[in-house]
Amino acid sequence: MAKRLIVTYALWAVGGPLGLHHLYLQRDSHALLWMLTLGGFGVGWLREFFRIPAYVRETNREAGGIRPAPAASPQVGLARFTGQVCVGIYFGSVALISLSSLRFFYLIVLPLSVGAGVHLVSCVGQQTSDLQKTLTACILTSSIFYGSRVSPLPISIAASITAAQHRRFKRVRRAGSPPEPLGPRLYRLGLALLAFSAPLGYCVFHNTTATLYYISDCVATLLDTFWFFPWLRGVVEFFLLLPYRFLCALTGGNYYEESWQRVFDILLNEYSKKETAAMKVLSVSEGATMEEITHSYRDLVKLWHPDHNLKQQEEAQQMFIKIQEAYEILLHRDRVQKSK
Repeated sequence: MAKRLIVTYALWAVGGPLGLHHLYLQRDSHALLWMLTLGGFGVGWLREFFRIPAYVRETNREAGGIRPAPAASPQVGLARFTGQVCVGIYFGSVALISLSSLRFFYLIVLPLSVGAGVHLVSCVGQQTSDLQKTLTACILTSSIFYGSRVSPLPISIAASITAAQHRRFKRVRRAGSPPEPLGPRLYRLGLALLAFSAPLGYCVFHNTTATLYYISDCVATLLDTFWFFPWLRGVVEFFLLLPYRFLCALTGGNYYEESWQRVFDILLNEYSKKETAAMKVLSVSEGATMEEITHSYRDLVKLWHPDHNLKQQEEAQQMFIKIQEAYEILLHRDRVQKSK
């Protein structure tokens, strides 16, 4: 069945950043790319306003079995190459945020993530590339820039060049053959979305405790601003507790204000313990000024920098991260105290 231009434009307008028009045109790689990048970070979606007629013609020609010969080599497009580099960096950055704690991250996980992003862009439309050679280029480049936070950039560039060198057309579908059912296509897209979002979900869950500490600190600061009007503090606290009361009503549980207050106090107490642990990491006393903390932080950063500890780089990197996190905690505490 021939695809209609007006339907494609309608889907582009309604769900373009989610790739609905590409799903309609059976361009599943392009649809997945748009789902993961929200329409090519918005830029690609806007650019497609002028490209949609060509997409519809390509899809209808492919349905009739008309396509350039498989031996022909597609041209290297600047937009595709730029997209490969950008998406490779994007996938690598997501991996750095969510999976950097894994062992062999810089040797295996990071290059595979960047390579997956580059290959996804290379498979858009009628073109594809050699996945094995692209991943090989990623692994080799990652070993050169091992441990560097900017390593997604050179890895992505090397992978994009390799993918461009080994580009080719996809196989031509036989004329008259029925299109693949929508169910299996959506199933594959769902698995790909799950593989991309699961590490981010883990990262969010892993940092939930830190988020709760920050929220509880903000709430406590907010309530302290009403110390001169106890009744106003009570009103504010009442509205802050409404979500908790609503949850109790939904679950059939009983609301106990003392229980909530106990939980609230525990959160605030745990946050103070976290500050104490941060002071131990930075080797400062509880009465240390921010200048003393900063001075100790700078000395420890120089001491534990991974570039200065090549023989124990993994241990140094973990300690370096702990020092950074401890300093951020104490810096946030200092800002809160000054705001009071």
